[in-house]
Amino acid sequence: MKAALAVIQMNSSVDMAENLNQAEGLIKQAVEQGAKLLFLPENFALLGIENPYPAGKREASNSEAGTLRQWLSAIARKYAVWLVAGSIPIANRPDGSLLERRVRAVCLVMDEQGQEIARYDKIHLFDVQVADDYGSYRESDTVEPGDQLVVVDTPCGKLGLAICYDLRFPELFQQLRMRGAELISVPSAFTEKTGEAHWQVLLRARAIETQCYIVAPNQCGQHSEKRRSYGHSMVVDAWGGVVDCLDDKPGVICAEIDLAGVAEIRQRMPVAQHHRICGK
Repeated sequence: MKAALAVIQMNSSVDMAENLNQAEGLIKQAVEQGAKLLFLPENFALLGIENPYPAGKREASNSEAGTLRQWLSAIARKYAVWLVAGSIPIANRPDGSLLERRVRAVCLVMDEQGQEIARYDKIHLFDVQVADDYGSYRESDTVEPGDQLVVVDTPCGKLGLAICYDLRFPELFQQLRMRGAELISVPSAFTEKTGEAHWQVLLRARAIETQCYIVAPNQCGQHSEKRRSYGHSMVVDAWGGVVDCLDDKPGVICAEIDLAGVAEIRQRMPVAQHHRICGK
């Protein structure tokens, strides 16, 4: 089976209306190129806000007009596409329990009828020192980590969900493969410094290790005085080859996913059957 997907690269900011306008323009471009499954980057609607809790609280109830979840549903219906919606802040857990001061960083999957069919809460949080103008990143100050792995059926195959910093933890990707993933998405806001050093090599390594397509929409460009993202969103095939890659400007990649090719690679080199060390 071959099916078309699109990776959307954005330069988001704290201005939600501007971000959503940018996102819809790029979604329209992808639809015009025939894509049926579209991937947005991490923090596509809000990037750089100091306190995401008020926005996350609105998303938790999903009853107020103008929530991001309602926007995503409307866009999916309008263009008759599936959306893998990078990440948005939601101030509740998958069981519905509310958070008091932090949010979850949540990737939602919407079908072409605008229904939420999957939710993944980012597990690994970006608490690191980076040699850039921003310096200290402390995601856990405002975000509570998730603890559930998610694989969902899509028009392009079985999709495993991850977000940004998850990319550095290969055991997560192996678990997604074991749960049937044929492609894995990594919506990101990878910094320019870490992206230059590790972005492509990590994406290709995860593809080779899991024999999955890796679909990686990234943020790009200058977001604020101190924060800049690497861009270079890409699609990597199950052999580790780069199918296509953007530069450091907003844009769209459209690519076909060849599940027969994935199956052939796995048959010829059945690494999943050769594991001798298995995590608990």
